[in-house]
Amino acid sequence: MDQNMNSTKEGLISGSGAIQHKAYARVGLLGNPSDVYFGKTISFSLANFWASVTLEPSPHLIINPHPIHDLVQFDSLDHLVNRLQSEGYYGGVRLLMSICKLFHKHCKDNNINLSPGNFTLSYDTNIPRQAGLSGSSAIVCAALSCLLDFYKVRHLIKVEVRPNLILSAEKELGIVAGLQDRVAQVYGGLVHMDFSKENMDKLGHGIYTPMDISLLPPFHLIYAENPSDSGKVHSTIRQRWLNGDELVISSMKEVADIAAEGKSAILQKNYQKLAELMNRNFDLRRCMFGDECLGALNVEMVEVARRVGAASKFTGSGGAVVAFCPEGPPQVKRLEDECRKAGFSIQAIQVVPSRLNDVDLKTLSK
Repeated sequence: MDQNMNSTKEGLISGSGAIQHKAYARVGLLGNPSDVYFGKTISFSLANFWASVTLEPSPHLIINPHPIHDLVQFDSLDHLVNRLQSEGYYGGVRLLMSICKLFHKHCKDNNINLSPGNFTLSYDTNIPRQAGLSGSSAIVCAALSCLLDFYKVRHLIKVEVRPNLILSAEKELGIVAGLQDRVAQVYGGLVHMDFSKENMDKLGHGIYTPMDISLLPPFHLIYAENPSDSGKVHSTIRQRWLNGDELVISSMKEVADIAAEGKSAILQKNYQKLAELMNRNFDLRRCMFGDECLGALNVEMVEVARRVGAASKFTGSGGAVVAFCPEGPPQVKRLEDECRKAGFSIQAIQVVPSRLNDVDLKTLSK
């Protein structure tokens, strides 16, 4: 991360007219993946990893490629091929371009006038790739915040609508995802989300309820340095759900109910119940998707935690795991030892407080 980027405060950077915003990785604590099946989820923002976008006024509109993530110069053909095999074809430039387009469309469709003026967008990120931590949407979310402030329209675009805008920008690029991640990143903190069909049809978005982050016990993040692609996991389940597959429909309803039960458990600080719900959430996912679809590496991350008695589940669709050690520090030490033996990275989770400022809060539905 660029030292200057670390040292500057978010918002207007004094004297330069530049605007910078961060958006953080997210952890799907309970209920995922029911967000795309009219379910319920609980997620929180993760302070350990983030994406940062900087917008600077400029004569022309410029999207700066990242020197690492948008690499177009290589040492050799072997270097290019190895890079594509490990990192894929896409960096963040396409994400920035897409949110600019969708932001413009939203404002035009809703008669929101944008003042003239151009800018240069650049980004940085330390969110591990393909780790199920919503790295792509973090870049889009941070960019949207910059656009809201540059055009001074933050008060005109409701907080509840912003996750839809971010998701639309990603769908424009063929990224398969749901609203949960974008809600967590827009709101920050800990959020319970209800995506019932009634709400989605009537409002166009879910009911999002922020919760007190101090209610959470300590969690740990386990992730692999070279995880499998998390975007493939939903592929067959969606069609089975649409086809009326009883196992998928009943299991997805139970997954959604886990988030509702989890909300009560968190409010009561019933951490033993929370641990049981985390484990049950993963077991249901495993039953629906099957180990082949989930990937051996992803399943092993869950099993490593369970071998020391910790509760564990995916943070998203795979690539990283959230673990909870109800027995405290001695159990954490055993978990750390097991992770190192298995070659996984582990770190204590830091939760981001709410990201909403006074202007944002005034846009919320009463």
